[in-house]
Amino acid sequence: MKFKIYTDGACSGNPGKGGWAAIVLDGDLNQSSFSGSESNTTNNRMELMAPIMALKKIKKKSEITIFTDSKYVKDGITVWIKKWKLNNWKNTSKKPVKNKDLWIELDNSCLRHKVIWKWVKAHAGNKYNNLADELAVSQTK
Repeated sequence: MKFKIYTDGACSGNPGKGGWAAIVLDGDLNQSSFSGSESNTTNNRMELMAPIMALKKIKKKSEITIFTDSKYVKDGITVWIKKWKLNNWKNTSKKPVKNKDLWIELDNSCLRHKVIWKWVKAHAGNKYNNLADELAVSQTK
């Protein structure tokens, strides 16, 4: 099975009330969307929660392309995480990696699937990215 997933996170205050959202499109472009919130969180945590929760929805091993407007998420999961693991979850400044719990969860969620990560520019007219943004922001109210 093939899926496209658009994710976004938002926060009212940072930290503050946060929201995440995901739009899932199957191979026939059938669309499902879901979102959630946390009362005291950060924007980066919400950006991470969106793909984590989306990947949990897909039960069978699949080929998945995840679109995110967060370079933090895309670069973290495709580049930085390799060094973090080698350096016992320390960043280049020798400090503990922030949101380690979610990075581990996201990394483990990706192992079940073939995941391709793509960055999309935020607020640039991408229908599904805009929809994910609207849903995430609606959770912060």
